Amino acid sequence: MSQPPPTGPLLLAALSAVLATASPLLAQEPPWATAVAAAIEARRTADGIPGLSCAIGCDGEIAFARGFGLADLENDVPATAATVYRLASISKPITAVLAMQCAATGELDLDADVATLVPAWPAREWPVTTRQLLAHQGGVRHYQGEAESTRRYRNQTEALERFAADPLRHEPGTKFLYSTYGFNLAAAVIEAVAQQPFAAVVRERIAGPCAAPTLQDDDLERLVRGRAQGYVRRDGELRNSALMDASYKQGGGGLCASAPDLVRFAQALLAGKLVPARTVEAMFAPQALRDGTRTDYGLGFTTGRQDGRRTVGHGGAQSRVSTVLHMLPDDGVVVVLLCNLEGVRLAPLARELAALALPR
Repeated sequence: MSQPPPTGPLLLAALSAVLATASPLLAQEPPWATAVAAAIEARRTADGIPGLSCAIGCDGEIAFARGFGLADLENDVPATAATVYRLASISKPITAVLAMQCAATGELDLDADVATLVPAWPAREWPVTTRQLLAHQGGVRHYQGEAESTRRYRNQTEALERFAADPLRHEPGTKFLYSTYGFNLAAAVIEAVAQQPFAAVVRERIAGPCAAPTLQDDDLERLVRGRAQGYVRRDGELRNSALMDASYKQGGGGLCASAPDLVRFAQALLAGKLVPARTVEAMFAPQALRDGTRTDYGLGFTTGRQDGRRTVGHGGAQSRVSTVLHMLPDDGVVVVLLCNLEGVRLAPLARELAALALPR
C-alpha cells in the first residue's frame, strides 16, 4: 500500500534530501551563489514551502538558476530551474509590454476610449483608456468575493462577460484601484488590435523574441512539461490547491513560465529589445493621478527603492503559487522567485538576494 506524502518535519527532511541531490543549471556559478542558496533554503524551511525555483540575472546573463524541494509532492518530482509555475500577477507586466508594443507600432492609441476598440466593452459615463488600465486608474473593479473560475474561455474578449456589465468604481484617472480585471480588459484591447487571441500574441511577440519557450498561457488542458503542482496550508497541513482555470484572466494573472525564462523576459525588456528604451523608462515611472498625487505604480510595474537604488517589478499570489519579479534596472540585476505554496511573501527574500548579487 502506498504511503501518504510526508508533512511537517518529515516533509522538510524529505525536501532537504531532494535539495542535497539537486544540481544547478549552470556549469559555473558566481561567488555569491552559496549565500543565495543558503538564504533560499532558510526561507523555504521556515515557511514550509514544498518547491521553489529561483533565477537571477546579472548584466544580461543568467548568473544563478536552481530548484529547491519538490514540484510535485504526490509523485516526488524535484523542483528544478526548468520547473514551470503560474506567474499570477507577474502576467500584468507582460500584458503592459504588449500594449506598449502595439502603441509603438501605431496599432494602438493608449489614450483612446477602449469602448471604441472592444465592442464587448460597453461605453460608460466616462471614457476608460488603456493607459489608465495599465496604471490601475481605470476604475474597473477587482475581485469582489466571487469564486475562482473553472470555466474555459476561448479568449480574453469572451472572458469580459465576468465584469463588463459592472459599473466603474470611480472616474478614471482620479483614484488608484488595483484591478486584475482592468488588465483583462487591456488584454482584450490587445486582441482587438492584433486580431489574435491574447495567448498567441504572447507567444509571437514576447516568448519568441525573448527565447523564452515556457512563457505561455497557463492552459489546464494542454500538456506543459515540468509544470509544478500547487499547494495551500490549511489547519497546519498541506493540501492541493483549489482548481482554477486561468483562461478568464490571462492578461491579469493567467500566464506561466520557468524562472529563467521570466528573467530572459526582464533582460530583453531592460535591453530595449521589446520596446524602445524611452518606452521602458515611461513604464517604470510612477504614474500620477489627475490631481498630481503620485502612486507607486508605473505602467504594469510596481516601483520603489532599495538602499537608494531604483526598483521595479511585480508580485503574484493565486491558486497554486506565490511569485515575485524584482529588478534593480540601473544595476542590471533581475531576481525571480516562483514557489508552489499559496500565501508566501517572497518580496523580502528577493530584495535580500538582489543585494547579494549586486556588483562588488
